[in-house]
Amino acid sequence: MGNTCRYVVNALGKGGETYYTQCKDKHELKKWIADNQEKLVMHELNITDKNQHPLLKLFKPKKIF
Repeated sequence: MGNTCRYVVNALGKGGETYYTQCKDKHELKKWIADNQEKLVMHELNITDKNQHPLLKLFKPKKIF
């Protein structure tokens, strides 16, 4: 069985914590962000889409949603 996650999230917490999580789909990603929004520094949120075409990674937007 392969890895089934699509989104990888790296985030910095307000207390200096580092958060790393993997989400299967956009719905799960939005739910995780909503649940942890009060703990996160939102401008330090880094979301990587593992299914994105390699050429499009050159023109990666800041935010996915």
